[in-house]
Amino acid sequence: MIDEKTADSPNLEDRVAMIERPAGWPVMYQSWGDLLFMHWRVPVEMLRSHVPERLEIDTFDGSAWIAVTPLSLWNVRPIFVPPVPFVSAFYELNVRTYVHLDGVPGVWFFSLDANSFPAVMGARLFYYLPYYNAAITLEKSGRTIDFKVLRTDSPSGTLAAKWTVGDRQPRSEPGSLEFFLTERYCLYAQHAKQIYRCRIHHERWPFATAALESFSTTLFEANGLPVPEGEPMVNAAGPVHVEVWPLTAV
Repeated sequence: MIDEKTADSPNLEDRVAMIERPAGWPVMYQSWGDLLFMHWRVPVEMLRSHVPERLEIDTFDGSAWIAVTPLSLWNVRPIFVPPVPFVSAFYELNVRTYVHLDGVPGVWFFSLDANSFPAVMGARLFYYLPYYNAAITLEKSGRTIDFKVLRTDSPSGTLAAKWTVGDRQPRSEPGSLEFFLTERYCLYAQHAKQIYRCRIHHERWPFATAALESFSTTLFEANGLPVPEGEPMVNAAGPVHVEVWPLTAV
């Protein structure tokens, strides 16, 4: 269960309210698919020193969670610009945890690797996100996806994951662990000690079962993180079509 509300931590109503589309105009469109959520339960103290002090680590059943998420992106563009060949589609891998500030739950990224130099530079410049250039391949054989990452920036790191997508599943129920982990419509970033928030909006995640056939990575070590123990909880998800709002200081 989602942990009891304390101080400024979000309750279930706060979390469900994040599904609603924010006011105003987004600045960017994106589409996400071929996505695999891999989640490990970890002690809060394992991550506390790796997250800015102002951000509280979000917990479920008293535990923090760390995720590794490979995905495909396409239709990535500013709202008044058409997709650009070889720029608007690429692959990405993110390593992240879950946080909240002033009752607003969101995502904190330890790293994001992408095989698009424009995307990496744009996200670093405009969203203060820890993006890295990487060589990434995605190969499909039926419902099986083979995803490989070689970070070409420093510190270097690798990932190799192979999974098979299974049957479609119902969307997550508010209050469930799946809802807590995946229905996230806000990211946090930091620049010059200032915390920023960015809202996103998309339809709720369509899920499928997934069988993780193989997995290895050195990105925990590359990001200076402890390596979580045990097998991850896995869910295949997507596609979703995403609207992205600008950063705001908080």
